[in-house]
Amino acid sequence: MSLNLENISIKMTDELDKAVVQKPVTGFLADNNLRGKFVGAKTVMIPEMNISGLGDYDRDTGFVSGTVSVSAKPFTLTMDRGRSFQLDREDYDESGIANLAGQIMGEFVRTQVVPELDAYVLSKLAGVAVNETNTITGTPETDAFAMLTEAIAKVQNVVGYDEELVAFVDGAMLNALQNSEEVSRHLVMNDFSKGELHTKVNSLNGVAILPVPDSRMKTAYNFYDGVTSGQENGGFVPAENASSIGLLVMPRRAASLIKKTEQVRCFDPSHNQKADAWKLDYRLYYDVVLKDSMQDGIYAYVY
Repeated sequence: MSLNLENISIKMTDELDKAVVQKPVTGFLADNNLRGKFVGAKTVMIPEMNISGLGDYDRDTGFVSGTVSVSAKPFTLTMDRGRSFQLDREDYDESGIANLAGQIMGEFVRTQVVPELDAYVLSKLAGVAVNETNTITGTPETDAFAMLTEAIAKVQNVVGYDEELVAFVDGAMLNALQNSEEVSRHLVMNDFSKGELHTKVNSLNGVAILPVPDSRMKTAYNFYDGVTSGQENGGFVPAENASSIGLLVMPRRAASLIKKTEQVRCFDPSHNQKADAWKLDYRLYYDVVLKDSMQDGIYAYVY
């Protein structure tokens, strides 16, 4: 039986697309459906609705007329990222290439794509908080509980008390919270979902606490193009002027992760024009979109 590269590509694309939601700490934001519609590879039409507020009812003239306007705003995904890998024909035969390709691309998504996606999304969210001067001050070693509860209270004051909130914390803040007797008395385990993945996380007063590796908790990054001298390895690094994000609290539905994975392309050596090798291509468009009504509801501690 000949190797069906098209079926392998479709299956691999589906599995990697799920991993891009389930593996990142910020992957749950993909669950926030904005009902956007792609009109091309990188442009999404996002619906916006404006409705008049209440007016006084008059017993003689009845209701005051209101207006409803629905429009679609184009949003272009800024992150167009990809990589191509080649496996020499002499090193890998047809019988094992399917499993090997899945292992390679799975490891690539886990170690390269997932960290970058988290770093990009969290830097953008923290940037909104900093630009709006929605920041918290304090010393985590002694004030962790007060800082977290202050941030939660400020977010709730903006968006209301019926919104589900999440709190991202870096290593230093997590350690301080774990060592706080005040926090330990209030922590409980709650359900948390990302796509089809359901897990348990620590929560404080219903707010999920999500630990994030320090490397993904910076306010700005440089994303390497993979071509420029010094950037050949691709990936990302913190920008020179970046600050660390110790804490970021926001409503769970304040932002939406929009992503589009192009089908992973697999070429056998006979169809690879560059080399006598198996070729694997991966491409991902992504970005994060914030709801206008909730931009003031993101608070951060940066240092």
